[in-house]
Amino acid sequence: MAGFVDLNIPHLAEKESLQKLVESAAHLGYSTVAINYVVDYDEKKKEIVKPISPTELFKALPLVQGKSKPIKILSRLTLVVSDPSHCNILRATSTNIKFYDIFAVFPKNGKLFHVACTTLDVDLVCINVTEKLPFYIKRPSVNVNIILSSAAEKPLQLRGPYDVANLGWLFGLSESNAKAAVSTNGRAVLLHGEARKTASGAVYTKKKPQIPEEEDSTPVSKKAKMAL
Repeated sequence: MAGFVDLNIPHLAEKESLQKLVESAAHLGYSTVAINYVVDYDEKKKEIVKPISPTELFKALPLVQGKSKPIKILSRLTLVVSDPSHCNILRATSTNIKFYDIFAVFPKNGKLFHVACTTLDVDLVCINVTEKLPFYIKRPSVNVNIILSSAAEKPLQLRGPYDVANLGWLFGLSESNAKAAVSTNGRAVLLHGEARKTASGAVYTKKKPQIPEEEDSTPVSKKAKMAL
């Protein structure tokens, strides 16, 4: 099984509280967490801030229990949207957009949910399973695997990955799908985010060493033709 992930650790204003949340996640066995910054278009404040970097948060990253390796901390931007135009910011050239590893949308109506699932270039589409949805989810829109995350604001609200998988089983997921919802499916989201960020492509070039003049026996006239 891939490492366990929690892709919704809310960004807290108090640095110490955020540190404790990440430390607790590492202690519970999560290999990767994403600190979630939410922009709600129903609220007045829509500024997209630069996410905190792991080095700003910790001098030395907490070790993952049972793995003896540091936890990986990513950044996630979630847009709470009620209109398709709200998603335009994801295509903007804002200096802060580029710092986020994961893009997510939280649609507030059924039409937007369908658009988010089928056409938007985002990594996650969110729903709140603790509340009654204002729309029905149609199966054709959701033909992908599921991610379970905590949105915990306090360490006591976090649950171990196996406990979360058991909750998935109670929600109707099979045992394998419930485990994937806190492990391999999260890894797929991270890979999608990496692919999205490099969608324009990257080219690696290396300058070829020039042959010293005395070792090059090509006639000068031929060199001139080759240079055209």
